[in-house]
Parts: sequence; structure tokens; C-alpha cells
Amino acid sequence: MLSFRLNPALDVVGLARTYAQDKIVQIEDMFDPQTADAMEVAMRGLPWRLLCQNERGESILLSREELVAMSKEERARFEGGIRERAAANLGYTYFAYPMIDALLAGREPGHPIHALTEFLNSAPFLEFARTLIGCPGLTKIDGHATNYQRGHYLTRHIDDGARKERRAAYTLGFTRKWEPDWGGLLLFLDEKNNVRRGFLPRFNVLTVFDGLMLHTVTQVSGFAPAARLSVAGWFRDDPLPAR
Repeated sequence: MLSFRLNPALDVVGLARTYAQDKIVQIEDMFDPQTADAMEVAMRGLPWRLLCQNERGESILLSREELVAMSKEERARFEGGIRERAAANLGYTYFAYPMIDALLAGREPGHPIHALTEFLNSAPFLEFARTLIGCPGLTKIDGHATNYQRGHYLTRHIDDGARKERRAAYTLGFTRKWEPDWGGLLLFLDEKNNVRRGFLPRFNVLTVFDGLMLHTVTQVSGFAPAARLSVAGWFRDDPLPAR
């Protein structure tokens, strides 16, 4: 099992100042190189499922076996519906692994992804997150591992949560040597949908931002030679369960 810890060289006060000013901050070298390298290898072997929306706008997860089992006609209708919704700025399509659900359900016991889930909800990281975004009421960090392949995307949206519990969004990148022409860029848009800021997928970099800013992940190019790997989720202030 991997052991995660905060980089002791991080200037938390300076990073918090940047977040307060820009509502976005990028933090390089989150983990030591050996830990980051091992996490990248471990993520590649996850039992990924396709995350997308159905015709009712509901999120669904489909295993590779379920996708293969579709008839040619079913697959054509399924993919056509995804394209239609994407053209109307609805939805997302990429491979995902729901980290919290998997940990609670005891799936893939001993997998390093569970050590990362536990670290993100540890006292040291929660205190770091509270200081970083200036929100002392944070109670949890959720997340899912993501694997964007050719053609995958996330249409523009904001992240507020069903109960307005999301105080900030984050991505933790495990993508090496990515080129801007390959797509998969995290872009922030202004009120006219012009790009006001954008980030390339990077390795061992934590990006934290105000999820109420309109943002998107552009479609990964058909000629991208690698997958875009990251963990994504939210810093949340859900009430703690009563004891």
C-alpha cells in the first residue's frame, strides 16, 4: 500500500493568497516522485467503466463487458445519443472509477487508489484544504479517478452540488508530457464563453479552483497517443453525521 503525505516544502500561506486572488491555484510536486510514479502505474490497471449520461440526463457507468455486449444497432443508438447531447452542451464521456464508493464497498482490496482516497480525507490534508481555500468548515473530499481516451470530453458547466455543498473543485493530474494539440485541456470561460484561462494536463500537479466558474474539458484528439489520467472531485462542507 502506498503512503501519501503532503510535500513539506509547500508554501501553504502563499498558495492560499493566490487562490484568494485568482480563485485558481496550481500546486506542483504534490507527492514525492516515487509515490507519484507508483500511483500512475496503479491507475492504469483500474477496472475502468465508461461514465456518461443517458437520454434522461442520468449518470450511468458501463463496464467494458456491457459495452461489448451491445448489438451493432444498440451501440449506434447509444453513441448517437451521446453525440446529440454533447452538441447541445449536455453531458460528459470518459472512463471513471468512483473512489469513495469503491472504498466503502471493499472493491479492489489493497489497491493504492484507496490509500489516496484515505489521504485526501485525512486530518493533514483536510487542514491544508481548509487553509488553501479559506473555508474552515470543510468536512470531506470526494473524488473519482478519470481516464480520458480519444474522443472523451466534459462539456461546460459549474460545480455547485445538489445541496450547494461544493466549496471548491480540484484535479490531481497523473498525465505526462501532454501536448496542447491533443485536447483534454481544462478551460475557464467568461460570460461570453471566450476562454479566459486554460491549463494543460500535467503530472503530479494539484489544481484547485472555484467550481462556480464556468469550465470545460475539451475533447481529447483522435490522434492523442496516450490517456489523460487524473483524479477529480470537490472540497465539501457536508454536515457530519450525528453521533
